[in-house]
Amino acid sequence: MAYFILKRLVQSIFVMMAVAFLAFSLFRFVGDPITQMTGVETSVADQERLRQELGLNDPFVLQFARFTRDMLQGDFGYSYRTRQPVGEMIATRIPATLELGIVALLISLLVGIPTGVFTALRPQGFATQTILLTTLVGVSIPTFVIGILLIFLFGVQLGWLPTFGRGGTIHLGAWESSLFTINGLRALLLPAITLGVYQLTLTMRLVRAEMMEVLRSDYIRFGMARGVPMHRLYFKHALANTMVPVITIIGLQFGGVIAFSIVTESVFQWPGMGLLFLESIRFVDIPVMGVYLVVIAFFFVLVNLIVDLLYVAIDPRLRVNGTS
Repeated sequence: MAYFILKRLVQSIFVMMAVAFLAFSLFRFVGDPITQMTGVETSVADQERLRQELGLNDPFVLQFARFTRDMLQGDFGYSYRTRQPVGEMIATRIPATLELGIVALLISLLVGIPTGVFTALRPQGFATQTILLTTLVGVSIPTFVIGILLIFLFGVQLGWLPTFGRGGTIHLGAWESSLFTINGLRALLLPAITLGVYQLTLTMRLVRAEMMEVLRSDYIRFGMARGVPMHRLYFKHALANTMVPVITIIGLQFGGVIAFSIVTESVFQWPGMGLLFLESIRFVDIPVMGVYLVVIAFFFVLVNLIVDLLYVAIDPRLRVNGTS
């Protein structure tokens, strides 16, 4: 087990270094930040002086080494656009993105798992076919279209829910939360549903496929032959074994929800990291873009590491293989 954890940690370090290198390399070609920071009245000499102060004239290797060293020390630099510390800018946006992602994931699990079990137990029923058709249509529609449709229906036509912003928030120490106010929950509902629709479909179809596979297993048939109650077979034995691969997908889904919340945050003007990233692209704010990608990669690596450890803890076969 210790060797497995050490191996995953080493792999995670290499992944983070690769992401930092790619992020720093790609953003050198998105434009010249000096032209965005200065106006037309700024002289060429002043522009060159500013470029020298920011270290943009240094060789690429030196810039990347300085970028990596500063990040390892917890120094994420300053925004070219606002001149604020990038770490503070990201920290103020993380609560909004995490709350949106967590609620979206909870919606997908609370709806997707029971629906997957239901459709697996009644594979030929009319309700099952209707659910499968509906989810197929839902997953085929782009996320921003779903968001616009929800805004039009529940925000414009019915007027039930707000269509943009985060609503009311309260401060819990350094954490600004919208989960404990009525306005905050109302503002969170539409973007969370929009972000969770695709994950819901994946969860439902995975649970259904795994459940149907487990129900065809020999030990389930043996339990039926012995007269074990069907609800016990379904929900204690079959569902427990079904959840082993589902845990892996849930972890990956959470990382995906955090990473791909950009579109949803843009549609609903949700003040999270994704919206900050889009604003930084517009103004060629390279420090913010680079730190954002590194933070997202860190979330992916951390979630994958936790899922790997849970997978080993749940499945004893992996512990045996790892030891051997």
